[in-house]
Amino acid sequence: MGRRSGDWRVLLGFGLGMLCLPVSGAEASDRSAPPLASSWTREQAAQVRLIAGSVAAPGHATRVYAGLEIELDDGWKTYWRNPGTSGVPPQVDLDGSENLAKAELMFPAPIRFKGRDGDTIGYKKHVVLPVALTPKDPSKPIVLKVAAEFGLCREVCIPVTHTLGLTVPQNAAVLSSTGRLSEALSKVPVEGASGAKVPRLERVTARLTGEKPEVVIDARFPGQPEKGDIFLEAPEGRWIPLPQPAGQSADGSRRFVVDLSDGADVADLKGRPIRATLVGAEGQAEATFDLVEAR
Repeated sequence: MGRRSGDWRVLLGFGLGMLCLPVSGAEASDRSAPPLASSWTREQAAQVRLIAGSVAAPGHATRVYAGLEIELDDGWKTYWRNPGTSGVPPQVDLDGSENLAKAELMFPAPIRFKGRDGDTIGYKKHVVLPVALTPKDPSKPIVLKVAAEFGLCREVCIPVTHTLGLTVPQNAAVLSSTGRLSEALSKVPVEGASGAKVPRLERVTARLTGEKPEVVIDARFPGQPEKGDIFLEAPEGRWIPLPQPAGQSADGSRRFVVDLSDGADVADLKGRPIRATLVGAEGQAEATFDLVEAR
């Protein structure tokens, strides 16, 4: 087996004996506070809180969301669900929450950090990780009890854990479309997204034999194609190297090359579905392709 990209599965059942924290009155005067927010907690170079509210998506029923809001000190970063060549992916544990049937952790579009020892993927300054909530009984509030573990990195990387709590009433206020949680949801890549600003895969060509197996990916990024980027994930945490920019294809698409000789177990990856996250200057999307030999 090749290198693993880390276990980025969302943890929803750990039992850490967490306490529910009340919403403080001081937060009502916070200039950025949403209708519902826990107190900030601080550890190392970041402060964290829970925010929550209802979001009405066009053409869909109103749904309740929570968000893990992380504010980072200058010069620090945290990681995406696949951190890249190194790093600690976020893990969120909601065991012990009350009236919670299901929770889905979501990730806004990340950015790439170039490094001497390899590239990593994540966020800087500020990020909200949305969590879609499904109550057992819609007529009752959801009492969230959360333990969040994630990595902070500057010159060194530090794992930190925060315990947070928030009661989300059954009639949680609908959030402003310009609020932090709504904005984070708008930046979550989804498969099948369409629109003039949405990036898309054009071609994927794989050579899986020989001394230098590789995958060539051509993608279209509206607006500012030079700012487009692609991140790949293989099933069950299998290692697949990060695509590297390689200029443009003949039709103007941006080209990326994945060097599978860089620690990947090609035989194990062959035929597997690969999830691609495309991040452009004006939009984001997901796409899936099977890793098969070009014919």
